Amino acid sequence: MHFASDNTSGVAVEILDALARANGGSMPSYGADPLTARLNPVFSELFEHAVEVVPVATGTAANALALAQVTPPWGAVLCHEDAHVNADECGAPEVFNPGSKLIGLPGADGRVGAATLEAALGRFHPGAVHEVQPAALSLSQTTEAGTLYAPDAIAALSAIAHARGLKVHMDGARFANAVAALGVPPADVTWRAGVDVLSFGATKNGAMMAEAVIFFDPALAARFDFRRKRAGHVISKARFLAAQLLAYVEDGLWLRLAGNANAMAARLAAGLTLEGITLIHPVEANEVFAALPAPLAAHLRGTGATFYDWPMPDGGAGAARFVTSFATAAEDVDAFLAAVKAGLAAAPEDAAHGR
Repeated sequence: MHFASDNTSGVAVEILDALARANGGSMPSYGADPLTARLNPVFSELFEHAVEVVPVATGTAANALALAQVTPPWGAVLCHEDAHVNADECGAPEVFNPGSKLIGLPGADGRVGAATLEAALGRFHPGAVHEVQPAALSLSQTTEAGTLYAPDAIAALSAIAHARGLKVHMDGARFANAVAALGVPPADVTWRAGVDVLSFGATKNGAMMAEAVIFFDPALAARFDFRRKRAGHVISKARFLAAQLLAYVEDGLWLRLAGNANAMAARLAAGLTLEGITLIHPVEANEVFAALPAPLAAHLRGTGATFYDWPMPDGGAGAARFVTSFATAAEDVDAFLAAVKAGLAAAPEDAAHGR
């Protein structure tokens, strides 16, 4: 009953097998190996578009370096106020591009709306040297509320951004969950919808540690390797990053893994709703946010369940976040729901408070 994060799961056996195969013999270092050479053609086929793929070891590095590449030191990155780049990366985007500024925007269920973006951009004065200048829009897919941007929503936001000369970045730490849930080709929620650069995540969905920055205009990646080297992400044994990424996307493994995570979240959400627990965001991928009274939370933790306390949308206490992964089994979800039922039966008045 481990629902704290999809980061707590292990490594998919298919990716472990790929790492074992890559471990045989010697290969050139620092990305000159044959596995790394396959990344661009494999991902270009996946996205139906010529791309430049740059592997890194962490999602924070992917986000910070991608944003630094498309934002000048006097530039501003607009994002949702709860976006990972704004709230959970310890200022890394600003560290790797000193002088740049993140500007958080409000939005229900973790999403930035078109009207909100228009209004925010309207407050800037193009060319005014006393202000940072908007340079990039960063969208999280899935969002920090576990919700999704549909292709038309991304296209609308991208059109607004591009009209003002901004580049569009997508934080895709859970990109596989979004693509699996939406049931669309990955191109439809990236370059076809106006995304210029994608932080493509694999670690949360079965990799050991493998992320990538994907440029949909290879020219945008000019000299990015120098930026990556300065950040300490030119990995000497780069074949092991490439091996993970290749195994992840070949034969649709990434979508099968994400599909299980999404299905288990839907199962969990349905069970909680049946027990009268209020969900505080739509469940669209592999995260469930629920109003959870303190006595019930304590009971669940007493049974061995793990999950994070989470603020309510108004900033108050009383919610919890549950994240399912590729490794979550139906038995795990059902055992948790049985514990919920038992906790409600043991203290119905306390448990009902805050439903």
